[in-house]
Amino acid sequence: MIEAAPQREADQLEAVALPEQNLSPVVGHATARARLASIIAAERLPGAILLSGPRGIGKATLAFALARQILVGTGDETAGRVDEQVAAGSHPNLYLLRRQPKEGRGFYTVIRVDEVRDMRAAIRMTRGRAGHRVAIVDSIDDCNPSAANALLKTLEEPPAETLFLLVSHRPGLLLPTIRSRCLDVPLRPLADDEVGEVLARQRPDAAGHLAHAVGLAEGRPRRGFEALALGAEGALTALRAWLRSPASGPAARHLAIVDALLAEAGGAETGFARDMIVGWVADEAREAALAGPAARRRLASANELWDKAHALFADADDLNLDARQTLVGVLDAIRGHARQNASITEPT
Repeated sequence: MIEAAPQREADQLEAVALPEQNLSPVVGHATARARLASIIAAERLPGAILLSGPRGIGKATLAFALARQILVGTGDETAGRVDEQVAAGSHPNLYLLRRQPKEGRGFYTVIRVDEVRDMRAAIRMTRGRAGHRVAIVDSIDDCNPSAANALLKTLEEPPAETLFLLVSHRPGLLLPTIRSRCLDVPLRPLADDEVGEVLARQRPDAAGHLAHAVGLAEGRPRRGFEALALGAEGALTALRAWLRSPASGPAARHLAIVDALLAEAGGAETGFARDMIVGWVADEAREAALAGPAARRRLASANELWDKAHALFADADDLNLDARQTLVGVLDAIRGHARQNASITEPT
């Protein structure tokens, strides 16, 4: 288990290594890693690489692993020494752009333009060590419009021997001009055995709960760690079972699940449940789109469901509406969608 450390990330998980601290071999993403390894071996590094995919699947961990490999391969220090400096955030040829902590408490909600400009100015200075420079933006989704445009200017005229590694959970929302200047490396969720390996490495103390956490993770190690933090099985397991077949069973079944979720003090389970629900709707829309013209009605219904779920959750957050009413409304909509499209099976 990782010892407690000063918070570096806005969404840092307790007792889980930060991506820069994780020195274990990267798990999963074999095809992407092989592709990147061949590029590095051939010394054909692009100016920027976009690592895209769902949140929590290890994109930033892979970015830091690539950074260490490049710093070792082009520099004059041992791998051990580079690992130490990267983990401490002190390597002079590595630049990291994240949401920054406020002077008081908490973190800014976006990456600001001044932070991009500061990084750009630092990169253009004489390098502090032999070898290539690497800049990691984790994540580029957090850049406000001014910051994104400032980053684009840097990508248009990148400094020599400098690689930008951009992490994105929502690549479709990025500026097309940014995407066009990157080598796009899409990543997918991990297999269950891979998620289990990631969790077991950092939480050997939770061996008895790994199967439960892996089931809720759905290919995302971060969600597995969050599930371990929530503890024993309960309402989340019931929600997962309900989402497998929302059209079946008694109409009031999901009401009991909502009540069980809200009985958890602090709301941690409710937040996790919202992520599960949004993920189900996204998977349903994706599967309907892939099914072709025959599923046109299902796709239209799924898109309407997506808009409704996000609108309900946004109104609940902005207007401090009743959480129970919001969750019941969203699950009612999911059940209605499923009953109208009776051939729906559990999204893969």
